[in-house]
Amino acid sequence: MKKFFLSLVAALLILPSQVSADEGMWLLQLMRSQNLEDRMRELGLEISADEIYSPGAPSLKDAIGIFGGGCTGEIVSPNGLIFTNHHCGYKYIQQLSTVDHNYLKDGFWSKSYAEELPCEELSFTFVSKITDVTDEINARIADGRMTEQESFSSSKLRRVAQELFAADKIEGKDYMYAELKPYFEGNKYYLVYYKRYTDVRLVATPPSSIGKFGGETDNWMWPRHTGDFSVFRVYGDENGNPAAYSKNNKPLSTPKHLSISLAGQEVGDYAMIMGFPGSTSRFLTGGEVKSRMYNSNDPRIAMRDAALKVIREEMAKSEEATIQYANKLASISNYWKNSIGMNKAIVDNKVVEKKLAGEVLFKEFAQRVGNNDYAQVVDKINATVEENARMLYLMTLTSELIMNTEFIYRNFSSGNKEHLSTPEHLSGIYEWLYDRDYNHEIDRRIAKSTLPLYISLTKPEERGDFLNQIDKKYKGNWEKYIDYVYDNSILSNKKNFDKFIKKPELKKLEKDPAYQLRNAIFDIYMKLVEGNAVYTATINPLHKTYLKGLLEMAAGKPVAPDANFTMRLTFGTVKPYQPRDGVTYNHYTTLKGVMEKENPENSEFIVPARLKELYNAKEYGRYALPNGELPVAFLTTNDITGGNSGSGVLNSRGELIGLAFDGNWESLSGDITFDDNLQRCINVDIRYVLFVIDKFGGCKRIIDELTIVE
Repeated sequence: MKKFFLSLVAALLILPSQVSADEGMWLLQLMRSQNLEDRMRELGLEISADEIYSPGAPSLKDAIGIFGGGCTGEIVSPNGLIFTNHHCGYKYIQQLSTVDHNYLKDGFWSKSYAEELPCEELSFTFVSKITDVTDEINARIADGRMTEQESFSSSKLRRVAQELFAADKIEGKDYMYAELKPYFEGNKYYLVYYKRYTDVRLVATPPSSIGKFGGETDNWMWPRHTGDFSVFRVYGDENGNPAAYSKNNKPLSTPKHLSISLAGQEVGDYAMIMGFPGSTSRFLTGGEVKSRMYNSNDPRIAMRDAALKVIREEMAKSEEATIQYANKLASISNYWKNSIGMNKAIVDNKVVEKKLAGEVLFKEFAQRVGNNDYAQVVDKINATVEENARMLYLMTLTSELIMNTEFIYRNFSSGNKEHLSTPEHLSGIYEWLYDRDYNHEIDRRIAKSTLPLYISLTKPEERGDFLNQIDKKYKGNWEKYIDYVYDNSILSNKKNFDKFIKKPELKKLEKDPAYQLRNAIFDIYMKLVEGNAVYTATINPLHKTYLKGLLEMAAGKPVAPDANFTMRLTFGTVKPYQPRDGVTYNHYTTLKGVMEKENPENSEFIVPARLKELYNAKEYGRYALPNGELPVAFLTTNDITGGNSGSGVLNSRGELIGLAFDGNWESLSGDITFDDNLQRCINVDIRYVLFVIDKFGGCKRIIDELTIVE
């Protein structure tokens, strides 16, 4: 009995994603074998598991897809209509916006198919097939066709996926591609077939004063009053297959679309989310959690602090800069604030202490079962992390420097020097650099903020000869050096560029200050990449062993693998929470809260005049609550992370009741450990979405296209 009790305690302390809690980003293909349907029915599920996921028949799975490269969307009509988050569509809305047609500021409501706007580089991707290929991968490792380390290599797995895909006789393969990824730290492998559509068009979006209401201030916070949605449509050729944009393409007819419920939700109601969560790290050791804080989050916060200060100041000066940098600000600030919140939550929730306590019990378990590999693995992981701590810090710091300064990142893309110096290639680089989203003077200011900070946070031996020589030559005056680079590069302005193009010479290219700076920084980064490759070659097999032991310790209890941007199911309930003593948050918010937050002097809290008119007239139609208020957002206990943005929240009958768009501040350690008491998923209520489309946007054509259940 004592041994059983200790194993159970250890499992509770260490193992994430056990079915006894709402935690878990579950694999749809394992619902049956892990007996998840029983737990889902206990919480209120009314439909069958086959209606959620069926390999051979239409199911809810077929209405869910990857929106762009990092979000989720769902099909909500027979004609390929997509609902997703406003912040997921933000980049594409911004690219379509100009000062004369500022869709970010004013919103956009198409009145016909012909008015729907094509979005460059936007795709929508469906899952077609999921196959367990664990035995195949293990066989290849056993017979030497691949090493264990290669079994974690994305490039090697991509080649294996291509081989397995080529050998498959599946119908319609010409329009599919396959991805192979490790699950459970390499203890399982699945080959997933996808069908990607590249003709996706903007149908409707609210203005940012609704879709982004609360801005950075409210990001990751509750109570929330953001109408975070946008509407797109996927098009195919006349046969419904993927095709490049053409006026002849047709709205896609899909085998499944989501019905929409206006019944609302109460505390305790079942809630289910299907989507593509990006990445979690639930199986980290205590040492790795500390490394995440100090070697990833801290340098990220510092570098983004510097960049964000400049961007905010410049956006306040002009509408043009606001349009140019709106998406960049949102992108940079999102995980800046996430990193701040994660570090705080790790401390507040005693995550490291819980991990360490669990590791003690895991070692006791390993000793009881007589497995020396299990007994030593945590110590080996922590020693590897400690040995590579500075490398991991510098990796984050250098990548942040590159990412935040576009003139460094974008100038002189890869290629041999002879190729780079050709007019054709340089013209392409110049056009790419000076698209309408780049501002040379703003980027100069960002460089003056981030590059000196980088120098101050690194040691001379970590920076390489070039940067040390510049530091000596300019006597530490990095602003002066940056001005020299931004003024005198071939790519600094049209005059310099045209002069070089008239007589391109390799010697001039080699002496170009931007070319030299980029090469110096990328040389530093590539050496760090090499170091990181050695680190991952050591840490990956250790994690595989650790998780194998944890699964044994679970003794058959269902465990969900870490997120890896593949389709997952999470289920829970509608539920309020208490973040601290004496404070209780309700499970939903209303339009009244929008008006209470209004601040005409703060761009994040401006309320559109039309929305105020509707509020004052209480013109909510069938979207109102029984008490006459209009719901805006609500909370559930669903386990989500980045990539789930835009995921549909479904009720017990599989009907759409909201769109997931955020998590709460108190649980930002949730990617590392799930806390049932604090972790909440923040969702925009579907009734608010439809109200804005119908009453605010006057876009009744969308409402008429939906399948709405009263």
